[in-house]
Amino acid sequence: MREPAAGPGPGGAGRRGSGRGFERTFDVLLWLLLCVPVLLKSDPHDGGSWTAVAVGVVLLAVCVALGRRWPVAPLALTITVSLALAPELFTPSSVLPLAAFGYLAGRREARTRTALWLFAAVPVAGLVLVLATGEALVYWFALLLSMALAVVAPWLIGRYVRQYDRLVRSGWELADRMEREQEAVADRERLRERSRIAGDMHDSLGHDLALLALRAGALELDPALGPDQQRAAGELRRAAADATGRLRDIIGVLREDGEEAPVAPPDESVAELVSRARASGMAVTLEDAAEPPSEMAARALHRVVQEGLTNAAKHAPGAPVAVVVTREAGTVRVRVTSGPAGPAGEGPGPAEGARPVSGGTGLVGLDERVRLAGGSLRHRVTDGGGFELSAVLPLRQPAPRPAAPRSARELDLARRQVRQGLARAIWIPLALLAGLGLLMAGVALYTQHQTYLEPEDYALIRVGQSRAEVAEHLPDRRLDGRPQRAPAEPPGMDECLYYRSTMLAAIPVYRLCYVDGRLADRAAVP
Repeated sequence: MREPAAGPGPGGAGRRGSGRGFERTFDVLLWLLLCVPVLLKSDPHDGGSWTAVAVGVVLLAVCVALGRRWPVAPLALTITVSLALAPELFTPSSVLPLAAFGYLAGRREARTRTALWLFAAVPVAGLVLVLATGEALVYWFALLLSMALAVVAPWLIGRYVRQYDRLVRSGWELADRMEREQEAVADRERLRERSRIAGDMHDSLGHDLALLALRAGALELDPALGPDQQRAAGELRRAAADATGRLRDIIGVLREDGEEAPVAPPDESVAELVSRARASGMAVTLEDAAEPPSEMAARALHRVVQEGLTNAAKHAPGAPVAVVVTREAGTVRVRVTSGPAGPAGEGPGPAEGARPVSGGTGLVGLDERVRLAGGSLRHRVTDGGGFELSAVLPLRQPAPRPAAPRSARELDLARRQVRQGLARAIWIPLALLAGLGLLMAGVALYTQHQTYLEPEDYALIRVGQSRAEVAEHLPDRRLDGRPQRAPAEPPGMDECLYYRSTMLAAIPVYRLCYVDGRLADRAAVP
């Protein structure tokens, strides 16, 4: 039985109360059902009494009350009482309680160790009881059969139901978790897309503002303009630089740590990018602007060149810039080299200009973009005080390996655990039954050997010998009664005893009959 889940708040409290009420009703109905065989013992033909009925009803009530907290305890108590009443563990009033408590123990108990220890202890206790009371071993074999059918089989059914319920519950939990994860993934993707849009806007506007500042700087130094125009151009240059800084601060807040770089290729090619920078007054040279076929690599190549030109325009204005794109062995290599700032520039000097401060995501974001494209990024200060930014990109991006969703892996793990639990619940009883069969075969051979009379000893027995003289040649045990297919005993005999003449066959047997304490007849009965 699956207990109802209780949630927080008044509704959860109501569900908890409803669940407890259902459990109490179930326990009362179970107790009434189990009391039916006990109440039938009040019939005098069953050999019962009202005192025994009252004791049985109270014991069943105790077992039902203990069943939810200690599932194996009711089963152990019922087995103990049944074993005390009958060594074969079978009484009309105990069969139904044994089966019910066996099923509930397998259904409710999380671990199987306690139940397995109980199943191993009962046959041992039954064997000790049979040997102590002098009963025949057939009662012990009856106990084992009753244990297997009335206790172990219902327990296995309970284990199967528990494992199946566990698998179904895990499936629903994982489905609910997957739904929540999909909603969270959708939210994260929306935020990432917004961040990528903001990053691309930052990169593009930062580049354009850098070129605008470069043009304004050129106008500020143009001798053909008057002082007012040069002052206005200087203010425009400073305003463009301030706007770039504010843009970096604002958009940088929207960037998340470790976010993926945009993968959509821009419409502008590297050649168009270099032409636009050259039109702004930057001294840029380009060698081989061939684009790689991979969209990811094309976008990364564009960003590397854009980052190099932006850094050169901001921190080394007036310095020549060389962009070289080459292909080598399935890869495309790009190198952007800028010299130190010229004497007319108002930017930082060579030492400061060599520090790569980007107007976009910087070298960290650029390195991530290049890495996602399957390449590598490097930067260094040149011997002449300039700065070099280089990257190696594959012509074709390797296909990523799709990773299995975490929920799918967890569901597969739950299935394997259920299969393992079911396998243990099946092979352990089968192993016990196989061991029981071997034990029964060994006991049968031992019993037959104990009742086997050697032909040589039988030949030494003579009619007229006393019981003591005959006992010197007899085995330790005799057969229980006359075999079914044996002929009638001779008349006038006080007692006839039977012994096996062969180890495996039931007949023929040796028959020894006594009168007044002496052997009166001996015969090999066919």
